[in-house]
Amino acid sequence: MAEAAVFDWLDEQYERRLAAGLVRTLRPRRAEGAPTDLAGNDYLGLARHPEVTAAAAEAARRWGAGSTGSRLVTGSTELHARLERELAEFCGFEAALVFSSGYTANLAAVTALSAAPDGETLLVSDEGNHASLIDGCRLSRAARAVVPHADPEAVRKELAGHSGHALVITDSVFSVDGDAAPLPRLAEVCRAEGAALLVDDAHGLGLLGEGGRGAPHAAGLAGAGDVVATVTLSKSLGSQGGAVLGPARVIRHLVSNARTFIFDTGLAPAAAGAALAALGLLRAQPWRAERAREVARELHRRLTAAGLTAARPDAAVVSVRAPSPEAAVRWAADCRAAGLAVGCFRPPSVPDGISRLRLTARADLTDAQVDSAVATILRTAGA
Repeated sequence: MAEAAVFDWLDEQYERRLAAGLVRTLRPRRAEGAPTDLAGNDYLGLARHPEVTAAAAEAARRWGAGSTGSRLVTGSTELHARLERELAEFCGFEAALVFSSGYTANLAAVTALSAAPDGETLLVSDEGNHASLIDGCRLSRAARAVVPHADPEAVRKELAGHSGHALVITDSVFSVDGDAAPLPRLAEVCRAEGAALLVDDAHGLGLLGEGGRGAPHAAGLAGAGDVVATVTLSKSLGSQGGAVLGPARVIRHLVSNARTFIFDTGLAPAAAGAALAALGLLRAQPWRAERAREVARELHRRLTAAGLTAARPDAAVVSVRAPSPEAAVRWAADCRAAGLAVGCFRPPSVPDGISRLRLTARADLTDAQVDSAVATILRTAGA
């Protein structure tokens, strides 16, 4: 075979995706004069807050642009240790461990907690879980069962047939439709069957619970000895990175056994500094959590009243269904041309195969911006 022909299959796959309207493209966002943003995950409007950006700059000046190595070598600073302490205290857990991303935090938690030496661990995963949780299950090589979305009884049935270690895995707020998992009922099932519960709170931290302390806190599960949570620093905290929260012995285990902690370069000091500053602002300004939820409810109310189909938001994500991938792409492009950035989710990113616009509410949106966004979406979708 000629050298140039070895990747011909990539062109064939591209053509099939193009015909199906599923080709993805990169569009660098502007630093200045950006459109109204309902696409990013800056739920509390902190990514550009002057205290957050100043903290990032100061951390970079003091500690350097990069962390220079893995956390176990040179990648840990006083900022990382302080961030771990403050995250754990704020969210109500005994300890925390910071990673370079929420993705690597999820891979670490799932793989390291599924490696019990005395018997096979069963992983029970919600079918709507984020890709990072799904990948963690695959990488773990543990036995796994995928259960119907938000169905504690289905979880119970899977656990009842397993006699060894078990870990139930769920998002707290699902990233596609924005609905919340039934955490109290899942915890009840886990305890009845002797299983641990792992909650990805990427879309709950900063929005749910007292003062934005997260979905486990709201459900009365924070600090429980059988519950582990993961969070991202790149959404409500406006920075970058992730963390695992849980009992101290879980964190101790991850330090020595989680490959994405041991072999990955540590989180950059600037990101740690920014997350710390954002966490301080969240403590001081708990109104941001309620405002983001208020904006989400208003978007949902007005769009559905106009005839669009949108999932009821339990936090800050509003999912608006489109009739086809092509329609979703066209709606998003028309919104962008009108100065409104919206998310566009299509297969295979969505587990149910339904294309949609994904809107993310923000605490710093004004009422006038909300009015303009609703008008633009309705005009674009022909509602």
